[in-house]
Amino acid sequence: MKPYQTALKAALAAVLMAAPASNAFAADITVSAAASLSNAFKDIAAQYEKQYPQDKIKLNTAGSGTLLQQVLQGAPVDVLAFADQETMDKAQAQNVIDTKTRRNFALNSLVIAAPKDSKLKVNTLGDLESGQFDRIAVSNPASVPVGRYTKAALEKAGIWNALQPKIINTQHVRQSLDYVARGEVDAGFVYNTDAALMKDKVKVLKTVPTEKPVSYPIAVAKQTAVRKEAERFTAFVLSPKGQAVLNKYGFKKP
Repeated sequence: MKPYQTALKAALAAVLMAAPASNAFAADITVSAAASLSNAFKDIAAQYEKQYPQDKIKLNTAGSGTLLQQVLQGAPVDVLAFADQETMDKAQAQNVIDTKTRRNFALNSLVIAAPKDSKLKVNTLGDLESGQFDRIAVSNPASVPVGRYTKAALEKAGIWNALQPKIINTQHVRQSLDYVARGEVDAGFVYNTDAALMKDKVKVLKTVPTEKPVSYPIAVAKQTAVRKEAERFTAFVLSPKGQAVLNKYGFKKP
């Protein structure tokens, strides 16, 4: 073989070896997270990418029930973060997650929010039966955790059925928050962290006790093709850096 051919062969070999190596540890990580996590997870994703610039976080947010249906219908996802244990239990029962990676990473609280300039008050849940409250935003309890927490609290108070004519159903907690902020409803059930995002437009009338803690679980999806990176993102959420971001947005440690 002539010298230039040998050199060319060596150069080509070097290029072929180098090309995959440059992307060997790069990954697109699709994270499906509950709507109430939108702002916090955008911040966490930015910090994660700064620490691991070879990775890219693709954030998908919606109601927890919607996210579960998406993955059951074949949508690609690497990490799931829900706003309640029930949805994650369903994911586990459907063999969607790697159960060994399931962890609780945050706590929240349920509140009744009203437009900032509202004069209405809520001392007990029974006050919602008053004629002063005509429209109350509640997320769909069949698919949205905040709706399930709300329904359980109102059923315990014995007023769930009585309030049905007043309830405006929403697709997720952020839609309820928007309705309150725009004054389209007299009150809405949202998370404390959501109300905190719009302090200039909404105020909290009452914190609502829940029988089950408003806890958020996270897990790696079984179908992931980037397991190492998905586990690394999950670990980042649970790390002091991730927890500091969550705390900034009002979430508590589990």
